[in-house]
Amino acid sequence: MKGIFEIRCLHVGLGGLQGTCCRSFSITTPEPNCSGPVTMLTLLIAVGAFVGYLVAYHTYGRWLSGKIFNLDSEAVVPSRELEDGVDFVPTKKEVIFGHHFTSIAGTGPIVGPAIAVFWGWLPALLWVLLGSIFIGAVHDFGALVVSLRNRGQTVGEVAGRLISPRARVLFLVILAMALTVVLAIFGLVIASIFADYPESVLPVWISLPIAVGIGIWVYRRGGGLLVPSLMALVVMYVAVWVGAYHLPLDLESMLGVTRLGPFPNTVMIWTIVLLIYCFVASVLPVWLLLQPRDYINSHQLVLALGLLLLGVFVAGATGQADLVASAPAISKDIPVDAPPIWPFLFITIACGAVSGFHCLVSSGTSSKQVSNEMDAQYVGYGAMLLEGGLAVIVILACCAGVGMGKFDRSGSGAAYTYSPVMVQAGESETQLAGKSAWRTRYDPAKGWGAFKLGAKVGAFIEGGGNSWPRWGCP
Repeated sequence: MKGIFEIRCLHVGLGGLQGTCCRSFSITTPEPNCSGPVTMLTLLIAVGAFVGYLVAYHTYGRWLSGKIFNLDSEAVVPSRELEDGVDFVPTKKEVIFGHHFTSIAGTGPIVGPAIAVFWGWLPALLWVLLGSIFIGAVHDFGALVVSLRNRGQTVGEVAGRLISPRARVLFLVILAMALTVVLAIFGLVIASIFADYPESVLPVWISLPIAVGIGIWVYRRGGGLLVPSLMALVVMYVAVWVGAYHLPLDLESMLGVTRLGPFPNTVMIWTIVLLIYCFVASVLPVWLLLQPRDYINSHQLVLALGLLLLGVFVAGATGQADLVASAPAISKDIPVDAPPIWPFLFITIACGAVSGFHCLVSSGTSSKQVSNEMDAQYVGYGAMLLEGGLAVIVILACCAGVGMGKFDRSGSGAAYTYSPVMVQAGESETQLAGKSAWRTRYDPAKGWGAFKLGAKVGAFIEGGGNSWPRWGCP
């Protein structure tokens, strides 16, 4: 099961890369448009969402902790009762939060909202906000507490003991099928990103030896965690720059072929490499790779998320990111072969609102590392709210961000250039922006078949990249 979490968590390095490589073109900043609250809607939504999450954590979350789950700081937790140095390892709540967050915040909170906004940004936004606070975070929190009070057992094992042996078998069969699908999908997603964005390869893989070094330093040498974590963050962001401008690892260019033996393309090659990595990671002690890698990757993701949020704030405050002018709140023009919004919105956006898979993280690894029962709210409830915040940023990036302007990418490595896509407007040319730019990514005329994974991940990268330079990155 640890291998499943590892392949989900590899995306976090990719998320941390998003927008961090400053583009090599000069951006002509539009004149600020502060005509009213409508043009600042992007800013108001971003601020309101994160304030709402903070309020929910300190009110509803505390009520759940005290009145529903009755958390007890004196309770014996599995990580101490069954400590073995491999899976059961008492861990500081900050470290286990990093592990838990990067395990649940896979590609799901990016891909799901990026696809769902074709129904309109308003339904997607409401589902993410309300779903994460009242359903998703409660589910994750509850699954963690149940496992903590049942010797760190998984949900399937608890079901077998409390319901019936048949329930255990049925639950484990469903879990096996679900994990197989998850492993396949996330492996394919990451492999596709490696193939389409070779500049992401080096920064992601370099985190592995760094994590092993930190694990040995902390758990075998008794060293501190703060300094090596900050050093790791610096090294990984330097690797982002090196990978983007000097060392993009494109297998086709490196091998000089488009296929290798029985493997028809580089996506297949990367998929095999990732599956091998999953096996190796799954048999290692959690303190050696899983914990430290998730912890430093959480720093990378939170920093990137914060900088993206800063870009959204600046662009929203100046009217450059106009949500209303960029995408429909409720779309009436959707592909004729697209599924209906009910119930498919709630299926499309799972991670970011509520995901049953998260119970496997809560009961599979996190419950075996929580060192105090009182940390369960911070880890279980708090991490899900932060994932909801990520989903909100994705929605804004895929709508207001994409609407800020369309760019074409050319070249590779240090020669990457981004050129504004221009359209004729009367006697002059202007950059393709607004709903016209948004429809290059969400064109209903192309049919539901055009709403593929790569295109929608590209929408987030494009929209996030548009907001990044607004706070001064050239």
